[in-house]
Amino acid sequence: MKAVKLYEPGNLKVEQVDSPIINSEEVLIQVKAVGICGSDIPRALVKGAYYRGLTLGHEFAGVIVECGQDTEGWAVGDRVTIAPLVPCMECDYCRIGKYGLCDTYNYYGSRTDGAMAKYIKVHKNNLLKIPDTVSYEAGAMVDPAANAVHGLWRGNLQPGDTVVVFGLGAIGLFAVQYAREMGASEVIAIDVFEEKLQVAKQLGADRVINSTEVDPIKELADIKVNVVLDTSGSPIAQNQAVSITGKMGRVVFLGISNKELTLSAKAVDRLLRYEIGIHGSWNSFSEPFPGEEWKFTIECMAKGKIQTDPIVSHRIPIDDTPDIFEKIKNREIIFNKILIFPEE
Repeated sequence: MKAVKLYEPGNLKVEQVDSPIINSEEVLIQVKAVGICGSDIPRALVKGAYYRGLTLGHEFAGVIVECGQDTEGWAVGDRVTIAPLVPCMECDYCRIGKYGLCDTYNYYGSRTDGAMAKYIKVHKNNLLKIPDTVSYEAGAMVDPAANAVHGLWRGNLQPGDTVVVFGLGAIGLFAVQYAREMGASEVIAIDVFEEKLQVAKQLGADRVINSTEVDPIKELADIKVNVVLDTSGSPIAQNQAVSITGKMGRVVFLGISNKELTLSAKAVDRLLRYEIGIHGSWNSFSEPFPGEEWKFTIECMAKGKIQTDPIVSHRIPIDDTPDIFEKIKNREIIFNKILIFPEE
């Protein structure tokens, strides 16, 4: 089979490799669609793999083509996606259902071979069925959608809240939709790309702000903002997030920045005077594993409450994967969710 292998930062190759061999508690999945996650980009281009020759990819959907003898409840032909985290189930955090905080976890696509390949082997505990009403493309986006849900829940979104979403990648665009689904009275989307703002508008944002043209702090000065979700990881956006939040509001930092969090004197003053809560959001896992975030996401997709098609900006065959990463590196494309199709 073909697989996308990462050797060193920037050194991605599509190679012919042997198909995985499953054990008794695993299934073999034929990958129908796999997405490039925001976390795949720094891994492929900057940080590198945990081991040389890693197969990337953890956001995917496919069909089971082989089952181990101890995988009761699963059958060849089942349509599935997976939760990519493999928690230890023994540390203090796993014991209280905070699996995303596991001390010694494994992870498909970063610490063990992932789904940018025709086939992947997966343990039965990580499988989730997707109904026929959910396409394989949508199934490949359950993971980022569940991350959006987790972030909004971390912000304790309540019906009637005004919600602001910074950063309109896949997670941000799902957050716009889920904020509405959870009862927000107004959803405001902020980004630097006009193309992404237009998609947010299409997906239900009441108001969009291009922060290269308008200062969000001035623009929202007269609005009581209850929940702010930053998916961008931009230090500028992080400071703006605190600076626009209203009294007793909640700021959730979800976007990975790998930079210092520096708040202006005015932002710190507002943080104190308005008793603003600042929360981190990491992954999307809870009790019972993989969590209510995943169940809620699949249910919403199955009922047509959440759109996925407008979020997909690129669809490519597996052979084009190294090239698309090179274009990302050189900032040659504006993208949201890039989907790879291993069969093409």
